Amino acid sequence: MLTDAHCKNARCSPDAKRERLADSGGLYLEVSPTGSKRWFWKYRLEGKEGRMALGSYPTVGLTAARKARDVAKLQKSTGVDPVQARKVEKLKASNPAGDTFKAVALEWFGKQKSQWSEGHAERSLRQFERDLFPWLGERKLAAIEPVELLATLRKVEERGAVETADRGLMLARQVWRYGVATGRVGRDITGDLKGALSPYRGKHFAAITDPVKLGELLRAIYVYRGGPIVRAALQLAPLLFQRPGELRAAAWTEIDLDAAMWTIPATRMKRGKDGKENGAPHLVPLSIQAVAVLRDLKRLTGHGELVFPGERSHVRPISENSVRTALISMGYSSEIHTWHGFRATARTMLAERLDCDPLVIEAQLAHAVKDANGRAYNRTQYLEHRVRMMQKWADYLDLLRQEK
Repeated sequence: MLTDAHCKNARCSPDAKRERLADSGGLYLEVSPTGSKRWFWKYRLEGKEGRMALGSYPTVGLTAARKARDVAKLQKSTGVDPVQARKVEKLKASNPAGDTFKAVALEWFGKQKSQWSEGHAERSLRQFERDLFPWLGERKLAAIEPVELLATLRKVEERGAVETADRGLMLARQVWRYGVATGRVGRDITGDLKGALSPYRGKHFAAITDPVKLGELLRAIYVYRGGPIVRAALQLAPLLFQRPGELRAAAWTEIDLDAAMWTIPATRMKRGKDGKENGAPHLVPLSIQAVAVLRDLKRLTGHGELVFPGERSHVRPISENSVRTALISMGYSSEIHTWHGFRATARTMLAERLDCDPLVIEAQLAHAVKDANGRAYNRTQYLEHRVRMMQKWADYLDLLRQEK
């Protein structure tokens, strides 16, 4: 076994690449021709030989080197490769942002937001700042117990925001998974909360799908005595069945009445950031009936940019509340039928009543569906079919409105 004197006086022969002075238990001191001295521990794990650096002499003395060897041997006895374990610890320590919930969450958010739309990124950050950071932000991620996360999310539930609490859990789950991947925490605790929050099954917009009742609604729209801009939006909502935000913010430059086509720019569609920036526009064929409504409306609003300008400001479109209020005034509350519900109405009745191809319907709804080979369909692939379907749908709505 070595002594401090051996270590201090050790020299490497000039003609040797290195000298190794053995201690015990696989520990040895390696001396180079330049005079540097380093401690190593030699071991075998699963039949393979390895060695572990334990520091330089005299910074690490003989006693300290033996203690480091013993710690490494203890790790090895549990089946852990001590060299690999050290690499993992170094990787954990290399995380510059820290290991609090807020630090990990913001680091994860920063890596994700470039793939999201601005709206989604803003909503996610706002929820972190409002519902999670005030209670968990400064806590170390690895120290947070499931009961703490549950208590935080129940604060959201207590204000009646069950959907928001559900989204909060989804955000927290992503943070914990990222924390596991980057070595800040050993496991994802969010799975422990399964069944602990009030169930949220998603929001379904009320929609009429009965032909008789839809006919009644169409007649009510036909005789609506409110403002002409809202009336036109009401008339076009069932004919075009696009999302409320896409319809009310339509610009005249998007609409070609002669070609009977409405081209919605990708930036205005409900898509991720890449889809908005690089995706194709969404094409909405206009039926004869839709063109007629738009030609009448153009005489009123065609001098401006927007198809449906607001009353107070012509540079801002009508609000979603405008059509919602109009529907309520006609006896259609949000429990009976909504503006967004026209999409579900069309989707259901085009398939069940007019026997239209579901792929064509989904294409017109701008839903992301895949073909039999798992590839996303080309959004213009079914355009001719969609032109015919939209006219067939408009004619069907006329029949329902005229039947009593």
